[in-house]
Amino acid sequence: MDIWSTLSDTFLDWESMKAVLPEMLKVGLVNTLILAAASVVLGTVLGMIVAVLALSSKPWLRWPAKIYTDIFRGLPAILTILLIGQGLSPITRHWWGPNPYPLGILALSLIAAAYIGEIFRSGIQSVEEGQLEAARALGFSYTSGMRLVVIPQGVRRVLPALVNQFIALVKESSLVYFLGLLASQRELFRIGQDAAATNGNLSPLLLAGLFYLIITVPLTHLVNHFDKRLREGRPTEKEDVKLEELAHANH
Repeated sequence: MDIWSTLSDTFLDWESMKAVLPEMLKVGLVNTLILAAASVVLGTVLGMIVAVLALSSKPWLRWPAKIYTDIFRGLPAILTILLIGQGLSPITRHWWGPNPYPLGILALSLIAAAYIGEIFRSGIQSVEEGQLEAARALGFSYTSGMRLVVIPQGVRRVLPALVNQFIALVKESSLVYFLGLLASQRELFRIGQDAAATNGNLSPLLLAGLFYLIITVPLTHLVNHFDKRLREGRPTEKEDVKLEELAHANH
């Protein structure tokens, strides 16, 4: 058996890739980005609410947030998507018909909110207590001090983790295909899978994988950039002058 020929027929069928490329660009890529972006926006809003509740001094606010976080972080993503997508379908059918797309976004958002809530909570708790005390000394109420001073600093510190969560959502958006999306709603994985089944090789799925990498790899480097900036801080003006002097000296 010619191993290279077999691998080439399985993964590098250029004609199969060329045939599915327009649909991946026009349908799959757009739907993948819509699913991920909508989920991260809704998940961020819900996550901030969960974080604020989890930090409350009142147990009747704190415990529901902890239970919510434990449940949605503890369940497999595919199980949550199926439970919400298929379980709530009879109820939401009256609003937008049998369309599973909104329920897919809702399921991804609820999963993301559990993780983003923990990210926000850790970021807010990392802000020094003196920041809130200083705000209170300047006349801010507790709520205003948290909203205008503490939370913005906490959010800034967790930007790398938030971008990581967006990367995870891009990949998890492929699980929504279990809900049976319409042809115009298919994301990258579903289009690749359908084309692979039609053509009898895995080249379309390999192409779908390349699209995912095109999205996630730059975001990964963006995370590293944010992380480095937060760890090292921006160079001071004095350091900039020194760097310029060193640059001129090298020339």
